[in-house]
Amino acid sequence: MGESIKHFTDLDVWRKSHSLFLNFIKDMETISASTASREITKQMVRSIDSIGANTAEGFNSRTTKEYIRYLDIAKRTTAESENWFYKLRDTNFLNRETATTRIKDCIEISKMLQGLMKSLAQKPKQ
Repeated sequence: MGESIKHFTDLDVWRKSHSLFLNFIKDMETISASTASREITKQMVRSIDSIGANTAEGFNSRTTKEYIRYLDIAKRTTAESENWFYKLRDTNFLNRETATTRIKDCIEISKMLQGLMKSLAQKPKQ
């Protein structure tokens, strides 16, 4: 962790969320084109995109408190995305193995966000 974080793209959690987004865009090619699956995937694109977007926006906040608030939103959106992956898996719109991998990614991102929020909250006030 000795490297300096100068831009939100330097954050491992942003990279992981960006990778989840790119992987889901590819996954969409394998999802049937039913009305229900199209509605779910539209929601998922917004939800998954929001994880990285809130992480990036928070990084550029003026205060640590505001940064933590954006990370909390990203964490809650990660839970929403995980929920959608369960729905895709359980409706068989997305194969079980892929869905399980994406669910694990969501759980890992959530833990990373929690760790970052904890680290920021413990920093001495300046």
